[in-house]
Amino acid sequence: MPGRRPAERLPPGPRHPGRTRLLAAVAAPVIVLAGLGLRAVATGDLAKYGGDALYTLLLLALVVLAAPRTTPWKAATIALAVSWAVEFSQLTGVPAELSRHSVAARLVLGSTFNAPDLFWYVVGAAAGWLAVAGHRREHRRGRAMTTRCRRHD
Repeated sequence: MPGRRPAERLPPGPRHPGRTRLLAAVAAPVIVLAGLGLRAVATGDLAKYGGDALYTLLLLALVVLAAPRTTPWKAATIALAVSWAVEFSQLTGVPAELSRHSVAARLVLGSTFNAPDLFWYVVGAAAGWLAVAGHRREHRRGRAMTTRCRRHD
């Protein structure tokens, strides 16, 4: 089609952000359920660090839900920055105090700083980045195939 840009030059964001937003909206509660399920069936490091990674993955899903045209790299960076900010805020004692009064605050803010958590937040951000980038790549590949098919009709 004249005037249409080739698929290789399309911007990295989704052409239909509603689809991306829907996927993030479905992913968020699934991630929450996975985290709660992990806490219910696992103990020790698996439950602790798996929950850390899922926490950042949830934040990434919420970033994509709020801003579906955000690049995967930016969404992962924002989710990681928020995770680290929450973790470092635990050095102040404020999250610990709030956690004593609220289960929700304990789940969202934690209570005690733990340096290894910082690594597991990176794992969650990387997993989310891979998932979003893979989704976008497949979406662009599908659009490119559709464009090629239309040219040959």
